[in-house]
Amino acid sequence: MTTMEELVRSYRLLSGLRPEDIDVIASCSRNRVFASGEMLFREGQVADTLYLVRRGNVSVDVHQPGQGAVVIETMGAGAVVGWSWIVAPYRWTFDARAIDEVGVIAVDGTCLRTKAIADPVFGVALLSRVSAEILDRLQSTRLRLLDLYGARRDGI
Repeated sequence: MTTMEELVRSYRLLSGLRPEDIDVIASCSRNRVFASGEMLFREGQVADTLYLVRRGNVSVDVHQPGQGAVVIETMGAGAVVGWSWIVAPYRWTFDARAIDEVGVIAVDGTCLRTKAIADPVFGVALLSRVSAEILDRLQSTRLRLLDLYGARRDGI
């Protein structure tokens, strides 16, 4: 049987952390399953969880008046979903929905923040990794926007 520590350690986001840091994250974690169509979180709600996707697909959506949910990204196994737990006021800025049955490691954001404050070495290591992941996601979004608007300049 695979331990929570082994599951947590397998995520690229957390690679290179000290063994004791992996233990801390694992102690804040639990397995969770979402049925197809079930919401992981909704925009405006309290953000309290970091989701490490183990299987299935999650859509990250934004609500557009008159059009409903607009998918801005789809995340699959190995992805990390949900950053808003790390920055006050700790509210989700998007919706996240299970496209099919989704298995995740749900990491308690309040637990992580508390542990990061108590151990600044862990806190800096975690924040550095989360920041790098956010930057990577922003760069991907930038490239998608360039493709979108570049196509429009070409006559679309």
